[in-house]
Amino acid sequence: MKKVIFWGTRGSLPTALNAHDVREKIVAALTAANGKHFKTQSALNDFVSALPFATAGTFGGNSSCVEIIADAPEHFICDMGSGARQLGQAKIATYGVPHPQTYHVFISHLHWDHLMGFPYFAPMYIPGNRIVIHGCHARLEEAIRLQMRSPCFPVDYSQAGARIEFDIMTPGRTSYIAGLNVTPKLQLHAGDSYGFRFESLDRTVVYSTDSEHKLEQSEERSAFIQFFAQADLVVFDAMYSLAEAASFKADWGHSSNVVGVELCQAAAARRLALFHHEPVHDDQQLARLLGETKRLEQITRGDGQALEIISAYDGLTVEL
Repeated sequence: MKKVIFWGTRGSLPTALNAHDVREKIVAALTAANGKHFKTQSALNDFVSALPFATAGTFGGNSSCVEIIADAPEHFICDMGSGARQLGQAKIATYGVPHPQTYHVFISHLHWDHLMGFPYFAPMYIPGNRIVIHGCHARLEEAIRLQMRSPCFPVDYSQAGARIEFDIMTPGRTSYIAGLNVTPKLQLHAGDSYGFRFESLDRTVVYSTDSEHKLEQSEERSAFIQFFAQADLVVFDAMYSLAEAASFKADWGHSSNVVGVELCQAAAARRLALFHHEPVHDDQQLARLLGETKRLEQITRGDGQALEIISAYDGLTVEL
């Protein structure tokens, strides 16, 4: 595996910057520029690059969609949230229409925010393409078809030009798919959710979203430590802060940044990506959460190896 690209990182539903949010970013940037003079475009670009990410950028608003770039020519995609639209456009721009491609799509669970991008995934309409949808839910095909059934969507599923196949996987059983070993794991979430561990000869990526963790249960804790073991990247559902997860949002089927750090440290993972961001959290809140998580990792590290902490955003590319 070479890299991971995040096309959608929000949880529950897509969200977007509004006029107030944009204005606040402009005010913050102009305040930082007060008294400065930029004689060249290069100087201006350097100034903008030095601004905090929450001012100069955004974590984005598309719901879950993550691409894994492997050594094989076939494509690997985790979930089909609204980020799948931009992913599909990028694939069309790269490969065009007359070059058939194979897409392996791994669905964590059947909630709308993880399926809503499928009808907008342009490669599905091109004859010659092959789309294999992998998951552990018995109703996987039914849920995909429902996204394109009247009156929910104007284009019927039967109009897809690509050949669409469904692969029902077994939790805990590893499958060899286009050069990668893929192992699904049952997770605690309404209607069940499944994480996926992807392994090549020299890299491991774990995609684990929409999962609540009961770490006081030793068997569950041990099982997730094994699932995350020595991963180069763990994409982790850190939707809530610890206070939210432990209070009024307990049993809502999501996790926190603190739990992510604890599990990844115990598993000797190399990098943790905070993911499935709470839709009511703006860029400033997500930036603060990232800073707090990094400080937590430093405090709790002990003698173990450093765990790199990042916060996923739409458009982020992570080299493995």
